[in-house]
Amino acid sequence: MKAIKVGILGLGTVGGGTALVLQRNASEISRRIGRAVEVTMASVRNLDSERLCDCSQLTLTQDPFEVVDASEIDIVVELIGGDTLAKELMLKAIGNGKHVVTANKALIALHGNEIFAAAQAKDVSVSYESAVAGGIGIIKAIREGLAGNKIELLAGIINGTANFILTEMRDKGRTFEDVLAEAQSLGYAEADPTFDVEGIDAAHKLTILAAIAFGTPLQFEKVYAEGISKLSLTDVAYAEELGYRIKHLGIAKNSHDGLELRVHPTLIPSERLLANVDGVMNAVLVKGDAVGNTLHYGAGAGAEPTASAVVADILDIVRSIDASPSCRVPHLGFQPEAIQSLPVKTPDQFESAYYLRFDVNDVAGVMSKLSAKFADRNISIESITQKEPSLGQDFVSVIFVTQRTREGLVDQAIESIESMGDVRADAVKIRVEHFD
Repeated sequence: MKAIKVGILGLGTVGGGTALVLQRNASEISRRIGRAVEVTMASVRNLDSERLCDCSQLTLTQDPFEVVDASEIDIVVELIGGDTLAKELMLKAIGNGKHVVTANKALIALHGNEIFAAAQAKDVSVSYESAVAGGIGIIKAIREGLAGNKIELLAGIINGTANFILTEMRDKGRTFEDVLAEAQSLGYAEADPTFDVEGIDAAHKLTILAAIAFGTPLQFEKVYAEGISKLSLTDVAYAEELGYRIKHLGIAKNSHDGLELRVHPTLIPSERLLANVDGVMNAVLVKGDAVGNTLHYGAGAGAEPTASAVVADILDIVRSIDASPSCRVPHLGFQPEAIQSLPVKTPDQFESAYYLRFDVNDVAGVMSKLSAKFADRNISIESITQKEPSLGQDFVSVIFVTQRTREGLVDQAIESIESMGDVRADAVKIRVEHFD
């Protein structure tokens, strides 16, 4: 049977890893799918750079359009990143009737609706397993393994950089700035870490997960994103004392009155499995009505873990390359005509429990005044903790943990409390999820 020819756009960490895995495991791959898969062409920035893979049998070019226009290429693998040139190349490849694999979460989150429509019109596949959580295989798990379920909730540690920083802050008492500098030196974080530490990268990934979980269009612009750069060691330590750990989560919930799509620091009970995912590892909790809670854990980045997902996508395409388009798994797991736009809640409509810290003057009666602000809005309090003032301080930290309530009510209470004369600083608000 004719070998399938693959062209790769970008032979960097992931591209080189993909070519390496395809070369190293060529015999095993052929046994699985009944035909050979060969990387024959790749675009690179520098023709003379060292590569992870053997390039002796590859045609290398500095023009990526040569790859997408090459008549012998069956599958184009886009690994250059960004959402401008990558989008142009992907649409050109689709227009040329080629199947496409990508690890580009920003491209799918921002332009996936357009890309999938173009692919459907040309009867080709676009696969993107490696765009979320590296080698875990979470997209296939939701889209295919859990296809018999109505997905109710997913919550994931889907950015390894943020998870590494929070783990170091908790375990070693290091500041955010200190750990971020180390993450950059180790290659976990970019020179400009904004996408990682401010939740943008996680929001791209949550956009994709929510679409395949709930059968909705990709809608990145409706995801609420909050990062970890403002978290203090004080709150990391207080959370531990209260029996919680702070994790940076992407959360998508499907309730009767709309979707919640949110990325933010979250307190999780320390005994939960998700709370014990440390370092640069990723994990995604998925709750289905039939299966209950499932947890998917593994390496979320790196050359070969990500390449593992890229290669799996290539093999899926090869298996169905001669099949009728109606027999292929739809791009978002639901038939295109069945994709439904659902209302997405604004932050004031979110429902959660809340960790709230106020620094207040150490005077009689202040606690009852604070509590009254919550009672006025029917917000139930699970616990109240007053910390002892540090030496020489004339204020104390008071920590409230609320029961589940609507965020708009909590924000009203905070605004009222911050207007009190005895409050010394802005409140700290962190959402709490128990995942019971």
